[in-house]
Amino acid sequence: MGRIIWLASFPKSGNTWMRAFLHNLMRDPKGGYDINRLGEFSFSDSTIHFYKQYLTKPVAEWTYKDVMETRWNVQRDIGRMSTDDVFVKTHNAHVEFDGKPMVHMDLTAGAVYVVRNPLDICISLADHYACSIDDSIRILNDDTSGTPSGDQLVFEMHRTWSVHVFSWTKQPGPWLHVVRYEDMLKKPTVAFSRVARFLGINPPRDRLDRAIEASSFKSLRAQEDEKGFRERSYKAEKFFRVGKAGQWRTALSKAQVDRVVEAHKEQMERFGYWPL
Repeated sequence: MGRIIWLASFPKSGNTWMRAFLHNLMRDPKGGYDINRLGEFSFSDSTIHFYKQYLTKPVAEWTYKDVMETRWNVQRDIGRMSTDDVFVKTHNAHVEFDGKPMVHMDLTAGAVYVVRNPLDICISLADHYACSIDDSIRILNDDTSGTPSGDQLVFEMHRTWSVHVFSWTKQPGPWLHVVRYEDMLKKPTVAFSRVARFLGINPPRDRLDRAIEASSFKSLRAQEDEKGFRERSYKAEKFFRVGKAGQWRTALSKAQVDRVVEAHKEQMERFGYWPL
């Protein structure tokens, strides 16, 4: 039985990009790994079919308590899917809900946590949820933020951006590797080679370069343009939208920037996002 290596982030922080890189690095396919097959190599802890074997009543009748009482079983079952450790995507904060943990450390081997400037996240969130920038800032600042259960996924608990980031990064250690989205953009060779080393992989330089190129924003966007992306929100025109840092400087008003900084200054400073 394997254990879980979490690929964790607040939504729209680069989690899918990290998954694409790891798929390309581990599989090294010609022409790049199919983005619509990411679920064959890494799993989501929120995928509803994992829960259905334990919750036999109609999904519409599932309560938060029902799901929380089942999470440990689901995370154990995911680990059992391989004799090796298993990559699992999560947007859940590393917190307790209803007296139970969202992430079970006894089933965990490690985690890669991707952090991104919240000033840019709110732009991507607005596009993803088809809402205004002001509404996306409210999502970043809402301590009850998350997503409800639906046809495909069970509920997620995100909390505020600051709570999410701190919940995963407050106890650094050999089990955790933190990488900034901005460094993945500016210094991809350095950023991604450190991720590989954390995972115990020392790929030849040419293989690392192929994985970085195959998972670049340009490559991922080209795949989405050609055949779509099943993880795209039905509210968004594109999942891979721009893939840049610093858009907030022209997209946000001073008042909007001030609201984000006021709520998240401490964690922004920890990761070099403040002073601006």
